[in-house]
Amino acid sequence: MTNSIVKIEALSHKYSRDWAIRDINFEITGKGILGLLGSNGAGKSTTMNILCGVISQTEGEAWIDGVNIRTDAVKAKRLIGFLPQKAPLYVELTVDEYLRHCAFLRDIPANEVEDAMDVAKKKCGISHFSNRLLSNLSGGYQQRVGIAQAIIHNPKLVVLDEPTNGLDPNQILEVRKLIKEIGEERSVILSTHILSEVQATCDRIIMIEHGKVVFADSMQAFNNYVEPNTLIIELSKAPGSNRLEEIEGITAVQELEQGKFKLTFNQVEGIRERVIELCIKEQWGLVEIYLEKNSLDGVFAQLSSYGKGR
Repeated sequence: MTNSIVKIEALSHKYSRDWAIRDINFEITGKGILGLLGSNGAGKSTTMNILCGVISQTEGEAWIDGVNIRTDAVKAKRLIGFLPQKAPLYVELTVDEYLRHCAFLRDIPANEVEDAMDVAKKKCGISHFSNRLLSNLSGGYQQRVGIAQAIIHNPKLVVLDEPTNGLDPNQILEVRKLIKEIGEERSVILSTHILSEVQATCDRIIMIEHGKVVFADSMQAFNNYVEPNTLIIELSKAPGSNRLEEIEGITAVQELEQGKFKLTFNQVEGIRERVIELCIKEQWGLVEIYLEKNSLDGVFAQLSSYGKGR
C-alpha cells in the first residue's frame, strides 16, 4: 500500500437513491499527470471530492500514500494539494497575504513560511506580483495563484479540477506548461471534460461515463485507440458512392449532402494521399478534404461498445 501515491478500490457513492460513481478503481505509483476525463455529470467531481476528503464515500476505500482518507482524513489531507474548478481566492488580499494565509492553514512552521511562499511563487511565475491585489490580476495569473496555494506545502499529490476553464488560448498554454512542470516533480490528477486538454497534458488517462470507468491506460494507448477513422471530402464533380467505395482502405461511404461525403476507412497510413491522387486523376474537382475529429461523445460511444464487447 505504501508504494502507491493513490490507491482507490471499488469506490462508490450515491446521492439519495442515485449512484454518482460505481466501483471506481485506479492506482498512481509515481510522478506524472493522470487525466480524469468525462462529460459534465460523469462523476469526476464526486471522485475528486472523496479523494480530497470533502465528502465521505458510500462504499469502497481510498488511500493517499498508504493513509486511508476515510479513517485518517486529517493526515491524508496533509499530503494533498487541491485546486477546485473555481479557485478559492480572497481577492481583497495581495498575493503574499493570501499565500501566507494558505501556509497558516496548511500548518507550515512559522520559520518556514517565507521560503515555502518563495518556492511556490517562483514555480508558478508570480514572484513579481507579490504585493498585487488578487482582484487586479488577470484570470490566468489568478489561476497561477490558485495552483501556488495547492503546492505551497509540498504535497505528494496535486488535484486540479478544470484548471484552464475560462482562460484565453495564451493563458491555457501557459497553465498547461506549468502543470507539466509540476508533474515532473510529483503526482498530479487533472480533471476535465475537454478531450484536447488531456491529450496535450497527461501521461495516463481514466475516462468515466455515467459514474463508471470505461477506459484506463496510457495516453499513447488512448490516442491509438480513438484515432479518427473517417475522412470528409467535398467534390465539385462527384462520382457515385460506389466509385468512392472502390478506393483501397475505404470500408463505407455516406453522402452527407450534394458533393460531400464521409469516407470510413480501416487503414490510416496513406489514405488521404490515395484519395487526393484519385480525385486529381479522375478530375472530380476536390474542394475540401480533412480527417473528422472525434468528439467526446463519440469517444465515449466507441469505448462503451469496446467495453461491452470484451
